[in-house]
Amino acid sequence: MPPTNKIRLSKSVVGTREAKALSRIILEDGYLGMGKDVQLFEQELKRYFDTEREVICVNSGTAALHLAVMAAVKPADEVLVQSLTYLSSFQAISAAGAIPVPCEIIPETITIDLKDAGRKITNKTRAIMPVHYSGGAGDLNSIYDFAKTHNLRVIEDAAHAFGCVHKGKMIGAFGDICCFSFDGIKNITSGEGGAVVTNDDEVIKFVKDARLLGVQKDTEKRFEGQRSWKFEVTHQGYRYHMSNLFAAIGRVQLSRFPEFKKTRQALAKGYYRKLNNISCLERLNFNYEQIVPHIYPVRILNGKRDALMEYLISKNIECGIHYYPNHLLKFYRNHELKLPVTEELYTQLLSLPLHPDLTQKEQDYVIEQIKNFLT
Repeated sequence: MPPTNKIRLSKSVVGTREAKALSRIILEDGYLGMGKDVQLFEQELKRYFDTEREVICVNSGTAALHLAVMAAVKPADEVLVQSLTYLSSFQAISAAGAIPVPCEIIPETITIDLKDAGRKITNKTRAIMPVHYSGGAGDLNSIYDFAKTHNLRVIEDAAHAFGCVHKGKMIGAFGDICCFSFDGIKNITSGEGGAVVTNDDEVIKFVKDARLLGVQKDTEKRFEGQRSWKFEVTHQGYRYHMSNLFAAIGRVQLSRFPEFKKTRQALAKGYYRKLNNISCLERLNFNYEQIVPHIYPVRILNGKRDALMEYLISKNIECGIHYYPNHLLKFYRNHELKLPVTEELYTQLLSLPLHPDLTQKEQDYVIEQIKNFLT
């Protein structure tokens, strides 16, 4: 029996606790902008990562990436990045005046192919941006070895990877610069929001100032409930700071994350187990004890992806495609550049419903319909 309501691909999972937190900010604190709750959220994230690295909250994951790129490279520098990623990865690089250099992916992990990246290094290459697709970081150690060999900064796009573990270490608790997203459908949400995590003092200072229009040391004033009336600005900045409203939601979500993590991992394991041995369907072989998946993509072979997608939609099941290759977009297109692995994989990827409100009954229905179509 088809469900009467559409089975959502993803959704914001918020409720009375988040509403109470917002009510406290509006009715009791009275200050909606960047202040004490942002500071507390940063401190709580730091404790969650169990790290001495600095956590700097901003108003989106894209803002986090943009400021990280600005802090790490100069205009006209080149940044290696896989083409199969959300547009924000490329937009963050170009917004900083740098040049995104599209690279191939490794199909098994959907992470950047270092062999292809190595062929694209020039005397202008200054950074590499690994994308932790669906929470999987691939061979991140090799990426850092590659960066060390070529003297590159590493800016991790960890928008999908909050709560994920790599080689026994929490993503964000190590490395160069790591950027997270807390938008409405991520592993935790602050409504909109993001964070830069690093131990580089120069990057920390730059990002803290740049999120507040470049006003030097304005962060300290805001956290004390004050404003900077006389100040200095030495570089371009943006209104990228997080608000107390966003932080209040984020703090509640962080406290709820253990339950979100358990549910996401259980759903992913269910898909992996029950979608075994199906003709034309390949699963990503991820370790869902270590990864907390933001999405659950599968590969649909033999040109059947689009037909399956239409079929599932007709059965009231929402699904998606993550992502359209950026090198095929007009703004970033180079007609001489061909990325055959990326372009083929794009025609195969299909993301299935995954979020903490997805019930076992709904998931079983999704699996049943996939089997009905493919077998």
